[in-house]
Amino acid sequence: MCGRFTLTTDISELQKAFPWAEFPAQMTPRYNIAPSQPVAVIANHNPNRVDFFIWGLIPSWAKEPQIGNRLMNARAETLTQKPAFRSAYRYRRCLILADGFFEWRKEGKTKTPFLIRLKSAQPFAMAGLWDRWQSPDGSEILSCTIITTEANELVQAIHSRMPLILAPTEYSFWLEASDAEISRLNALLQPYPAAEMEAFPVSDLVNYPNQDRIECIQPV
Repeated sequence: MCGRFTLTTDISELQKAFPWAEFPAQMTPRYNIAPSQPVAVIANHNPNRVDFFIWGLIPSWAKEPQIGNRLMNARAETLTQKPAFRSAYRYRRCLILADGFFEWRKEGKTKTPFLIRLKSAQPFAMAGLWDRWQSPDGSEILSCTIITTEANELVQAIHSRMPLILAPTEYSFWLEASDAEISRLNALLQPYPAAEMEAFPVSDLVNYPNQDRIECIQPV
């Protein structure tokens, strides 16, 4: 699973990584993004703009928004089978912007948090799905989930799963693919190359969602 991630890159560098998208005037660095919080996305319904969706998918048919607490991740292997994800996979895909993610390595009763990122320290996009939920009072929530895959060789030493990170050359296809191109989309559901990534232990501060500061991403 992916339970925490980061987006600390300066907005000018984010603009270089996603040059076609309109960014907000300001973005606060996020060192410990947790489920139920707003996350920066580029969604296929409005692919030229960065929006903020709640992390934790609330399907349009859900009776209560609390279901999003259980749908922060979507396994790549079952996207076409799970009712919460199969329609979104065909029609409502998004890029979730990040520059690192956390996983915890279990050693007996101890869990050690690791920050995992690209060796270049550049921002990247995690593949996501989104949906629009309308409450009885007419208000709506835009929400998303992160797709996960089996871990690559680097992450396997820490955890069995990792987010699906897309290569920049795959961004436009992920957003624009039609319903008839599902087989080509399925080919993208692969772990990101381990040789291009690095991991290091970080402070236990990341265990606490209210701790969103630079110390969360510093090596220990």
